[in-house]
Amino acid sequence: MESAKKTAAPIEIALADSNSIMLSALSEFFDRDARFSLVATASSAEGFLEAVLRVPVVVGVIDWTLPMLGGEKLIEILRAQVSAPRIIVYSHGEGREVPRRAMAAGAAGFCARSESPENLLDIAADVANGQMVFPFLDVRELRQDPMYSLTERERTLLTALSQGCTNKQLAHDFDISINTVKFHLRNLFEKLSVNNRAQAIAFYYSSIVGQSQQFPDLSADGAKDD
Repeated sequence: MESAKKTAAPIEIALADSNSIMLSALSEFFDRDARFSLVATASSAEGFLEAVLRVPVVVGVIDWTLPMLGGEKLIEILRAQVSAPRIIVYSHGEGREVPRRAMAAGAAGFCARSESPENLLDIAADVANGQMVFPFLDVRELRQDPMYSLTERERTLLTALSQGCTNKQLAHDFDISINTVKFHLRNLFEKLSVNNRAQAIAFYYSSIVGQSQQFPDLSADGAKDD
């Protein structure tokens, strides 16, 4: 078994963390472990994306709160790439929310920063071997709640809808065309299993704000589709 470990090709890995001290520490941990070959490091989501698209790696370890794009959006973008690495989120968030959102976005694993770096190394090896490694999550709950199927852009649009924004306002605020707004809304409605913006807003208030909140006046909904 030991000889097999020594002769196995090292797992190519890339790291991303905006905290330079954390990034340096993680780099040192992975450099010391013969199972891994550290290919690239980055301090932002954009830097990580550029690095792994230029030089593909097997596993990526990222912080959930990377600047600009953020970890969630980065995972969603990588999910569409053919040679994308399997992503592990190494971040704060010992509760269920961040691991659940990471899984829904397409990550392959999660490790809380409160855990030992050695545990992260083992998780990275398991993920490289095709495993999914997360703290206990009720996957049935993840699948049943359509909010977790929305992309970050769709969730932001839904929030804007709840505030009464028209399609023209959405196009202006997000710097996209009216047709792109309608495309996103169609996808959003389909994922929430609703037929129009009024139902989407009602879903938002029941799921996000809670049943005790007062729904906005939806009587003029038809006029807001322009």
